[in-house]
Amino acid sequence: MKKLHRLLVMAVVLLSLTGTAFSQQKNAVMVTDFRGKSIEIPCRINRVVNIDDGMIEAVMTRLGVVKKIVGIGSACLPKIWSYSFPTMGSKTYEYRDGMNPVTHLNPWLMDLPLVSRYGAGINYEKIADLNPDLILIRTGSCSLSAAEDILGKSISLLESLNIPLVVLKGPNTFDRPDIVTISNEIKLLGQVFQKQEEAEKLADYLESCVEMVRKRTVDIKPLNRKKLLLLGLSPKARSQGGAGHVKGIDTIQTYFLKNFIHAENAYDSKGAWNILNTEKILSLDPDVIVLVTSWGYHPPSELYEAPYYQDLKDMRAVRNRTVCALPWTPCNCEKRLEYPIDVMVMAKAAYPEKFKDIRLEQWLVEFYQNVYQVNVKTAKELRSCQWMDWTCKE
Repeated sequence: MKKLHRLLVMAVVLLSLTGTAFSQQKNAVMVTDFRGKSIEIPCRINRVVNIDDGMIEAVMTRLGVVKKIVGIGSACLPKIWSYSFPTMGSKTYEYRDGMNPVTHLNPWLMDLPLVSRYGAGINYEKIADLNPDLILIRTGSCSLSAAEDILGKSISLLESLNIPLVVLKGPNTFDRPDIVTISNEIKLLGQVFQKQEEAEKLADYLESCVEMVRKRTVDIKPLNRKKLLLLGLSPKARSQGGAGHVKGIDTIQTYFLKNFIHAENAYDSKGAWNILNTEKILSLDPDVIVLVTSWGYHPPSELYEAPYYQDLKDMRAVRNRTVCALPWTPCNCEKRLEYPIDVMVMAKAAYPEKFKDIRLEQWLVEFYQNVYQVNVKTAKELRSCQWMDWTCKE
């Protein structure tokens, strides 16, 4: 009897230990971030601090977990923007209520504590006070675009808070930018929040949008490929004696041109924020000018009619009115979920005959509906807050 009793006691102890181990295993999830580092994170996440420019917030919105955010790391998220431009006559163009799509979808984000500011660094004490279960950061975002040594110190200091830290990397942080890395970011966040299936659907949809463009342009022969100039009509560039900023051949915008649109960058040097003077821009003489977010929003009307750009009026693209504007993208250091819009706008501007069946204003509404799972009314509001309503008059 005593022997039987001991065996029963040992069995109970073993079951207890096994149950405890299973419980501990179930209370945590292991993920591998973009550093190749394994991170143990809690299964039940209630409080998240993000340092990025909206990519993580956008994915969390789609995954239905955005309410877990308790601190944000970009001053561009809580801000509502407006711009105006003079013309040679008496008319002034005005743009109001521009914002990041996730801000429109989640206006309460504007009231959250800001744990990082571009130029001012990360407030580690504020992060600790928020007592998060998890910190998510995206290197390459404006708040985390410093040199490798400085970035490494920032990550080390965040790790010293003893809070699980998952690091994502934007495409421009790689030697060769690629949308696959964006898809991998989405899928990693799916693992973090145990929403893998939904994350896969989102990544696959975004890739399908640009794949459709690729299929329509793949037969364009090298000699017939259009040259596009990725130009930012930046007031900062003008204050430094230039006419604007130009995106180089090592940026993700050029990757879009070469791999999906089958067009060429009219500027054949490297760099993301090259300041060019009027003479240099005139000499490039592109087929199409693509206006990017660059220290503000810049529509074609600014290039056509602003008094400070009259020296560029004889460019072929200006004369032919082959100038288009990409969506308003505040803190445009890295591409986010809206990257297929950039590809579609550039492709339609370069090869209108291949996309004549696509009405941009309707395509945009369907895009926002698919990405954010919203109704038509909200999708149109997102189109407006990215200042893309010009497509309705296309």
